[in-house]
Amino acid sequence: MEKRYLVGITGASGALYAKFFLQELRELGVKTEVIITEAGKKVWEAELNSSWNGLKDLAFKVYHERDISAPPASGSSLYSGMVVIPCSMGTLGAIAHGVSRNLLQRAADVMLKERRPLVLVVRETPLNFIHIKNMEACLKAGAVIFPAMPSFYQRPKTLEDLVDFFVKRLLVFLGFNPQGFKSWEEICEE
Repeated sequence: MEKRYLVGITGASGALYAKFFLQELRELGVKTEVIITEAGKKVWEAELNSSWNGLKDLAFKVYHERDISAPPASGSSLYSGMVVIPCSMGTLGAIAHGVSRNLLQRAADVMLKERRPLVLVVRETPLNFIHIKNMEACLKAGAVIFPAMPSFYQRPKTLEDLVDFFVKRLLVFLGFNPQGFKSWEEICEE
């Protein structure tokens, strides 16, 4: 079965993570479908200074959050997994409590009920007690919490270097072999 990933984009800051992630998946030949929220569209345009309509060049299909009858709302749609990048605290809370007010939240609920991989790239600081409890609930339900915390041991020179390394680490976690990724050991040997 071909790899097919669902990518959710919320209104949390960090649209560059989503863009780089989609570009890497495309380079790896992975079919992606995107659900972007209204807030996600606004943040995409503000942070990347480009229209969110450009997502159509990065993904096989782009869904609107109100399209609750779209394929991702059903367990019969066989995705390899779902990554919400970036994941807002509001979306995290909805997923943690099984509240499916839009297609993105419903698709995440489907991933959990069907026991398929769900990775939440949470992006917020500082965290309050409610955020921590919601992460705990998602973790207990089977999701992976993969915070957008860049590392510095690769000695990044630009913001793009930071984001690229983080996205490649996420891809390695998902079982891919992204081109140009160097492990901690490889970097230390240089």
